[in-house]
Amino acid sequence: MKNQRTRTIIRKVREFIIERLLFLSSLISVFTTVAIIGVLFFESFQFFTRISPLRFLTELEWTPLFFEKSYGIWPLIAGTFHTSFIAMCVAIPFGLISAIYLSEYASPKFRTIAKPILEMLAAIPTVVYGYFALLFITPLLKNIIPGLPTFNALSAGIAMGVMIIPIVASLSEDAMRSVPIAYREGGYALGATRLQVSLKVVFPAALSGITAALILAVSRAVGETMIVAIAAGQQPTLTVNPLESVATITAYIVQVSLGDTPHGTIEYSTIFVCGLTLFVLNLILNMISLVLKKRFQEFYE
Repeated sequence: MKNQRTRTIIRKVREFIIERLLFLSSLISVFTTVAIIGVLFFESFQFFTRISPLRFLTELEWTPLFFEKSYGIWPLIAGTFHTSFIAMCVAIPFGLISAIYLSEYASPKFRTIAKPILEMLAAIPTVVYGYFALLFITPLLKNIIPGLPTFNALSAGIAMGVMIIPIVASLSEDAMRSVPIAYREGGYALGATRLQVSLKVVFPAALSGITAALILAVSRAVGETMIVAIAAGQQPTLTVNPLESVATITAYIVQVSLGDTPHGTIEYSTIFVCGLTLFVLNLILNMISLVLKKRFQEFYE
């Protein structure tokens, strides 16, 4: 009886310690997030005490490092979404086709081999993708598009699209595989072909997960740094032409961080206000993802 009480006490002490350790781990994550947001807001406040938010949101040029300074964030936002749009034009069709094939057509043996190989693309360092775009994709495009500049949004966007294909394909395939087998059997019982079942039954049923995968891929593209810093150039141009050099928010942060910009200057503060802008953009994308996921779940339940 005494030994049983002792074991009970020891078990309760262990559970108490484990519970507190897990709580501290989650608290560290929350504290880190709050600290990062706090630094961004504090440094951005220092920026906006000297530069009007209206000027930041209405000017169409971004030249804080030039002699004639302008602080309009739109060229960086345009460059960011420009390269991200090109990346999604590459990743969405190839990623979804791969997901449909792996989920509905591939044999279990082939799937166990092909999916890890596909996911290996996500493990390649992004700097490698950057030089892949600069030294392979750009020369290849120059053979098709004469006069294409060495640094351009198209090459960077294509490389980013290749990089995020595994995100779209893997997560979409997981969503499609989670669709109950009864859905497929019902489609086959009605005489539908495998393609019809894949596109008209399984795909719509998994649309909430697929949408979340696409938004996650967009967020990954928006936050990409090295590919755009190497291949897209660092020219903050407000343009929709994919053949021109552009600068993204992350590329500008790298440019200032690696330079000789003195700490405490307004030029140095711009990297924090750019970081805050990027944080807000990703937050909006994640909120859209949650709303769409909930809407699709309610629609198909």
